[in-house]
Amino acid sequence: MTSVKSKQQGSVLTQKLHSKRQLFIPIAALLVLILVNLINDPSFFAIKVGTNSTGDPVLSGNLITILDNASELAILAIGMTLVTAASGGQDISVGATIAIAGSVVLRVLCGTEARPETLQAPIIVAFLVCCVVSMLFGAFNGALVAYFKIQPMVATLILYTAGRSIAAWINNNALPIISEPSFAYYGNFIPGIAIPTPVFIAIACMIIIALVLKFTTLGLYTQSVGINPHSSRLNGINPEFIKFITYVILGLCVAVAGFIKVSRFSTINYSVVAKDIEMDAILAVALGGNALSGGKFSMAASILGAYVIQFLTTTLYTFKVDSSALPAYKAVVVIILVVLSSPVAREKMAKLWKKVAPAKTAKEAN
Repeated sequence: MTSVKSKQQGSVLTQKLHSKRQLFIPIAALLVLILVNLINDPSFFAIKVGTNSTGDPVLSGNLITILDNASELAILAIGMTLVTAASGGQDISVGATIAIAGSVVLRVLCGTEARPETLQAPIIVAFLVCCVVSMLFGAFNGALVAYFKIQPMVATLILYTAGRSIAAWINNNALPIISEPSFAYYGNFIPGIAIPTPVFIAIACMIIIALVLKFTTLGLYTQSVGINPHSSRLNGINPEFIKFITYVILGLCVAVAGFIKVSRFSTINYSVVAKDIEMDAILAVALGGNALSGGKFSMAASILGAYVIQFLTTTLYTFKVDSSALPAYKAVVVIILVVLSSPVAREKMAKLWKKVAPAKTAKEAN
């Protein structure tokens, strides 16, 4: 009986240590960025209260910009984490699908007019249609990966290539503009509330996924399929369906991100909107310590990784790095993370941790 209890306690301790190790990389990266900005310019962290164009009080500053601009990326990181864990691959079409989602919203709200004086449909209807369309495209990717056994990056390359053309086709290559002020609330500020609305939308999405993972078996099944789909099947799990549903969930996340993107400017530029965001979403998953080959994952670490990436982007801007050079800096981070997440590096770090952990436990016991 005692040995069973000791084994259970050891298992719990191991899980806690693994969780701490996984959060170590994004937290360490965040602390480094904070230190660099404190040394370079302490005013980086200043938050000011000002007014917007309509005279309403709003908060401004680099920290508010980070929280605001990282909202879409944090939402995408939720879906990308599940897709990566289940399929052992990544969806590189999310940027193009965001363009499609935004184009659908504008099409529903504008109808056939490029600049309607009034909205042609309620905003909630446009959002729901956008969700359905994005989930259908997610289902398309999921079907290719799960049922046709196509490698995820190759399967999603189809929409990566054609997605922005589809988005332009939806609105006949026009660039609709919405003049209704209430539509801009979702991507900017609600009158009387000083914090950007996307921050609240991102928090709502985090709460929803936390409840889903806590009260359903989605997380357990996703990890099981990612670790060993054959064993999962023997335990009554349908690996194809789990992979398929994660892509559908990512499609829903894309819809929310696309809705926010188009609401920020009340229009869309098909070739520029959400450009390279797929790289940031994948980087968020990797920065969270999640294996890009699938399996166990930490949703909290991925979301934290998304905010660290935006922190890095804002920091590079303060150092006057040209926007065209940003992908190069992020590519370096990707290389480092991929190397650290490789089996060889993980094995060496695990051996090092085994040496350090017992010594630490012994000190705490004394």
